[in-house]
Amino acid sequence: MSNITKRTSSSMASRAAATLGNLNVSAIQRSLAGAALSQSGTGKQTSATMEHSAGKALANERSSGLTRSLEATVTSQASKKR
Repeated sequence: MSNITKRTSSSMASRAAATLGNLNVSAIQRSLAGAALSQSGTGKQTSATMEHSAGKALANERSSGLTRSLEATVTSQASKKR
């Protein structure tokens, strides 16, 4: 496993926590928010499965700004070898 130095920022962690508390968000937003929050303040890296899901969300032109922000946070903490 490579050494990941990027962390989820406190502002993005707050947005992710608010997303998880919102009953009106999509399943992908919940999933991305959970991944971003789990990487807040840790050296954890994004799993290949989550990286794939995030990539699909980014490719969807109808994805919201929140989804794209969460996706960017999650994939920035992915292994560069994949």
